[in-house]
Amino acid sequence: MQQYFSAIALNIFRLSVWLVLLSIIFIPLERLTPQNRQKVFRKEFLIDVGHYFLNSLLPQLMLVLPLSIIASVVHHLQPLGIYGWVEKIPFLWRFVLTIIVGDFGGYWIHRWSHEIPFLWRFHCIHHSAKEMDWLVNTRAHPFDMFFTRLFALIPVYLLGLAQPASKTADLVPMLYVFVGTIWSFLIHANVCWRFGFLEKWISTPAFHHWHHTNDDLKYVDKNYAAILPVMDIIFGTFYLPKNRWPSQYGIDMPVAPSFKEQILQPLTITTKASFK
Repeated sequence: MQQYFSAIALNIFRLSVWLVLLSIIFIPLERLTPQNRQKVFRKEFLIDVGHYFLNSLLPQLMLVLPLSIIASVVHHLQPLGIYGWVEKIPFLWRFVLTIIVGDFGGYWIHRWSHEIPFLWRFHCIHHSAKEMDWLVNTRAHPFDMFFTRLFALIPVYLLGLAQPASKTADLVPMLYVFVGTIWSFLIHANVCWRFGFLEKWISTPAFHHWHHTNDDLKYVDKNYAAILPVMDIIFGTFYLPKNRWPSQYGIDMPVAPSFKEQILQPLTITTKASFK
C-alpha cells in the first residue's frame, strides 16, 4: 500500500514539474503575442488545472488493457510475416507514418465525437471553454481522452507501426503521444501567430481556434485534425480564413461550472444539444 501511494505521489510531483515548465513556456508567449486580451488566471483556470492532473493519469491507466490486447494480436500475427516489412522501415520514416496513420484515426474519432450523441456528451466538456489558452487543451472528460487516444493508436498498432516485432515497449508510439500532446498545448494557445502556406500542412493555433468557434453554425464542425489539416481538406471539413479569427468561443448548451460536476454531467446527458 505504501508503494502504491508513493507511486501516486511521484506521478503528481512529475506532473507538477511539467505544469510549471509548460507555464514558463506558454504564459510569456501568450502575454507577448496574444490573440485576445485576457487574464492569465482566468475564471476557470483552476478547473482546467484539475482536468490536467486527472487526464494525465486516468486515461493512461484505462488504455493499458485495450492496447495490451491489440499488441498481443499483432505479436501473434507476426510469425505469419504480415508485419515483417515494417520492422525494416527506418525509425524516422516509421514515426512519420505513425503521425499520418494516427492522425487519420484521430480525425475520425474527433469527428464522431461531434456527430454521435454518446461521444458528444463527453466531448462537449472540452468545447465549453469560452476563453482559449494553452491549458484549455487539458479541459476534457477522461472518457473523451480515452476514446481519442485509443482510436488514434488502434490503426498504428494494427498496421504494425508500434511494436512490430519486439517484446519490449517501442519508442515510436511513445514519441507520437508526446509530440501530439505538446502540439495540442500549442494549438490551443492564445497567440496570434499565422504561418502562411504551412497552415494547410500542419495544424496551427488559428486552425484549431476555428474548431472552437461559437461565431455561427456555418463555422461549426470544422478542423478536426490534431496535426495534419490535409485530413480535413480530404474529408471536406477544412476552414481557415486568412485574415480572421473567431470572435467568440464555447457552446450554448449548459455545461456544469465546477470540476466535479463536469466529470459527472456526461453520465446524465442523453442527447446532443446544438451549438446555437
